[in-house]
Amino acid sequence: MTRIPIGPALSRRSVLRLSAGASAGIALAPLTGCAGPTGAPGPGAISLGLNRSLVSLDNKLNQFDAAVTVQRAVRQALTRIGEGLRPELVLADRFEMTEPTTWTVRLRQGARYSDGTPVTVKDVSTALKMYAGVNGSFIVGLFPEMPTVEPVDERTFRLHTKRPVPILDQLMANILISPAAANRAGELSGGVGSGPYVVTSANSGTGEYALAANPRYWGRRPAVGRVRVRFVPEESSRVVAVRSGELDVIDTITPDSAEQLKGLPGVVLDRTSGTRVNQLFFNFRKPRGHPLADPRVREALSYAIDGESLVRDVLTGSAQQAEGVVPLALKGSVRTGRYVHDPGEARKRLAALGASDLKVKIIWESGEFPADTSVMEAVLEMLRDVGVRATLQQFEPGGDILQWRQGRRGDWDVLGNGFSVPTGHASTSLQGMYGGTPEKERTRDTYQGYVFPEIAARLADASSETDEKTRNTKLAAVQKQIWDTRPCLWAFVPDVVLARRNRVRDVRLLQLNSYDLAAVRLEG
Repeated sequence: MTRIPIGPALSRRSVLRLSAGASAGIALAPLTGCAGPTGAPGPGAISLGLNRSLVSLDNKLNQFDAAVTVQRAVRQALTRIGEGLRPELVLADRFEMTEPTTWTVRLRQGARYSDGTPVTVKDVSTALKMYAGVNGSFIVGLFPEMPTVEPVDERTFRLHTKRPVPILDQLMANILISPAAANRAGELSGGVGSGPYVVTSANSGTGEYALAANPRYWGRRPAVGRVRVRFVPEESSRVVAVRSGELDVIDTITPDSAEQLKGLPGVVLDRTSGTRVNQLFFNFRKPRGHPLADPRVREALSYAIDGESLVRDVLTGSAQQAEGVVPLALKGSVRTGRYVHDPGEARKRLAALGASDLKVKIIWESGEFPADTSVMEAVLEMLRDVGVRATLQQFEPGGDILQWRQGRRGDWDVLGNGFSVPTGHASTSLQGMYGGTPEKERTRDTYQGYVFPEIAARLADASSETDEKTRNTKLAAVQKQIWDTRPCLWAFVPDVVLARRNRVRDVRLLQLNSYDLAAVRLEG
């Protein structure tokens, strides 16, 4: 964990002039010795530089956007989310709703693991149990309920739920399948998978992995024979490395870095709209009577944030202010409101609510989103401008921020956090963030303590509606109800930006901020 010392107050204008690159350097200075690019990739190999440490090669607990690219190169799911946010078949060759609460699935003929053994129905059943057994799992929170498996024959099975789950084919794209005997309710940093690559070396502590093409792969053999995965926390190092050719691909770069790389010989920028929402999310575990337990106080604080300036001057136009509780690119999403900047209104409302002398601690993990430190420093000054005594606390990647988020360590008020939507549908995001119940909160399996039983019940009802038009109508109503609880101090939806050497071709960057590694090829 890294605490940022805050000196004399800066003006908001001076904070907004801080470049994203300079702020990233401040944020990551303590991590200089953790990793760095050393040596260019050889012929037939590519090198990926990730902004966050890949601590496992499955996604039970560790699913940030770019990690999905590597994880799915080793392990696969029954389906995946492809272009246009549409589900595609992978390990299954049939996946259809045959009754409102039943889906019939058939495993693909010939699908096998890298050791030559076939993918089985038992592997699917075990995978679901292992995901369900992980405390605090991001993936499990996306499901209204976990399905059960009924075997039919060697390749066919049925997935049963108590209530209809009409997007189960999309949800199951996040359950990566491993051999039943080797699976467990925890992270897997190595082992056997069915994907186009195998792990030849792994160091989850440093986030470094080496992959090689799977000679027994059941599908089309990947064009690139070897892949090196590096954790390079300093963005400046990643930018220099991709310019020099020491790294081939870097992900999730700041607008400042994108501007530096734009037009450089040998470097290509790929960009698309995103489905990830980055939030300054309130802590909903505050006791009754605490100022932040009052939605009126939360709304008053939001007037302090100059979102237009943050998007224009810090994020340099590479994001949009959120206009709903989930990104509008998602199916089933609606506009619910907008963030309004009015410092006078913030001071007036806080005074009327007896919260003029409020203290607010903001926490986040380095690399949670591009230009994170610049954003946080600017927000700090905006809150101070309305009389709020704000402080920042930054966590190093791989630290214990999960314990803080679950309320098991220190206290905090606002969390800088990004929420990816790996299905492309609003109901998944809504379920994961706002479907908390008292039962889930007892095991800390809620999103920052957000528990509103009526909202959870309405979400469950909407998510189980099989008629799409009716479902979207219900989802629209509950999204407006969520907005009225004022869950965020501010939120924005960033573009997805990736930089690569031009020798790396066929990187089909998806809105989910991932791509199919097996489809990538090298020129020359």
